[in-house]
Parts: sequence; structure tokens; C-alpha cells
Amino acid sequence: MRTILFILQKEFRQIFRDRTMLPIILVVPMVQLLILSYTATFELKNTRLAIIDQDHSVSSRSLNRKFEGSPFFSMVDGLITYDEGMEMLKRSKADQILVIESDLDYHIGRSEKAGLLLVTNAINGSAASLMNAYALAIINDFGKEVQKEMYPNLPKVMPIHIEVRHWYNPQLDYKTYMVPGILVLLVTLIGMFLSGMNIVKEKEFGTIEQINVTPIKKYQFMIGKLLPFWFIAMFELLFGLGFAALVFNIHIVGSLPLLLGVASVYLLVVLGFGLLVSTITETMQQAMFVSWFFLVIFILMSGLFTPAESMPDWAQWLNRINPIAYFIQINRMIMLKGSSFSDFADQFYALVVYAFVIFSLAVWRYRKVA
Repeated sequence: MRTILFILQKEFRQIFRDRTMLPIILVVPMVQLLILSYTATFELKNTRLAIIDQDHSVSSRSLNRKFEGSPFFSMVDGLITYDEGMEMLKRSKADQILVIESDLDYHIGRSEKAGLLLVTNAINGSAASLMNAYALAIINDFGKEVQKEMYPNLPKVMPIHIEVRHWYNPQLDYKTYMVPGILVLLVTLIGMFLSGMNIVKEKEFGTIEQINVTPIKKYQFMIGKLLPFWFIAMFELLFGLGFAALVFNIHIVGSLPLLLGVASVYLLVVLGFGLLVSTITETMQQAMFVSWFFLVIFILMSGLFTPAESMPDWAQWLNRINPIAYFIQINRMIMLKGSSFSDFADQFYALVVYAFVIFSLAVWRYRKVA
């Protein structure tokens, strides 16, 4: 135990001696959390809509006003023809084109079906689906208003009453969904990169030979290398949770000790993975490239931005070895749902096995030459 304490003392001195390390550990993750939480969103609040009004009637102006009053659309003015609108769409100056045909008011006055043409830039399929949904909702609402004006005595009784309730995120705020996942991502990045460059730094500085000839065992050396960054990452997580509560008003619904307990095991996985990378590389540049290679795959498959259940079956099977996916799911369950341990016991035990395997591989892979 004294040997491990001496290694810890040496590691903490080495960390705090580097003046650029503290800003990287503390300031950079919080800035990233603040920026990413506002920018990493699939919400559409500024769809550029070009309306080609060929009718210029009371009905067409009423439909225009409904789109202008929507917070999801910004109007592109000055267009007269459909060809002009398509040119704007090709040049990415507009996202949607709504063509109001010249006989809209005529057909409405005769209680006939009226035609509208909605053209959407569908390069981004998910964004196009949302834009269409917003536009069609406004058009349907306009149609109901027209129907009420034409048939004021129409019965308003609906056979089915639908009441919608949104649990865990009543305001449907995308930041509520993203902040817990981004917090996991930032802790992972800091932990894996710092631990991944730890042993490699000793190799580059030429101090690894001095450490190798000391009478310490491999597991003592690896524990001494892992624990400082474990403490730093746990502090980072607590700091991030407080930041989320103060800035985004996202409080932990579940148990904080339970969350910290799961995080402590998860960080053993991340730091062990970083140490494993550090033992198989020779330079810090190699360690960063190898770590980033795995991180990109893990992050994109983790369910941070899109549900993992939407992935193909083979990808979901492959995702079973993705520790980030486990902890993002658990973190969201505890923070937003207030889930108990029994709700995610399988994922937690998978992390325990992962931590044991990764740390064992890191200790085995480290070649200590006495």
C-alpha cells in the first residue's frame, strides 16, 4: 500500500506541476458542455420558407400569416415564380418552397379540394421529415379554420379524446436529453486521453527505465497510474453535474450516490482502456490516434445523438462491447427518470466485467524490465 501511495504522490506532483494541465482538466470540459448542449440538437427553429403565392387572395394571405407567425419558419421574400424558388433551393438559400396555386380561393369558395405544392430540401432526411411535419401541421390547422368558417354548425364532438402527457421531459427540451450524454462524453474524453498518454509520456521522457528498475510490481504501478485520473474524472463529473443544475436547470431525479457508484466503475473501464493503449504505443501522438480511433466508433454508436435501437441488428450486437453506450443509458435513466439499480443491473454488471478484463489486459501488456 505504501508503494502505491508513493506512486500517487509522484503522479499528482507531475500533474499539478504542468500549468497547462489544470485548464484542460477543468475549464475546457465545461466550455465544451456549455457549447455542445446548445448546438448539438435536432430541433429546427429557423427553416427558410419561400412561399410562391399565385392566388393573392384572402385565403392565401391568411395561410401566409400562419407561416409568418410560426417560430419555426423564417420567410424568404421577393420570389414570384416556381423556377425562382427552385433556384433558391439549389443554392441553399431556402429550405422549403410552398406554391399556392392561383385557384385556391376559388376552390375553397365552392367547397372543393384545393391544391398546394410543398417542396423540401431532403439532403438531410431527418431534418426534412421535421420540416414537413411542421409545415403540414400549419396547413392542416389552416384547413380546420376554413372548415369552421364554411360550416359553423358542424358538430364539434370528437368520438375519441386524446390527452398527451410527456414524462421525464415535459417541455420537450432537447438540452434535457443531450446534457447527460454530453457530460458522459466529456468525462470519457478527459479520462481516456490523459491516461492514454501517461505511460507513453514516461517513455518519451526517458524515465520509464528508472521506474522499471524500481522494486514495484506491475499491478502496483498500474494502480498508481490509474487512481490519480480516477479522482480527477470523478471530480470532473461532480463539477459537471453542478454545472448542469445551475446553468441548464437539470437536476438529478434519482440517487446521486448510485450515479457516482456506477461512474466509479465506468471510469475504471475508460482509464484502463487508456492505460492499455499507452502500453502498446511508443509516442504520445500514436496514443492519441489510437484512442481517437476507438472513441469515434464508440461515440457514434453510443446513442448520444440517435437511439441505438434504430441501428441495424449487427450494429446493436457490436454495441455490446461499447462502454460509453452503457453509461450514457444509465446516466440518463438516473438523472431524468430516477431509476433504481434493478432497472439497469445488467448494464452495470457488464461494466464490472469490462473493467476487470481491461485492467487485467493493461497489467499483462505492460512489460516491466527489471
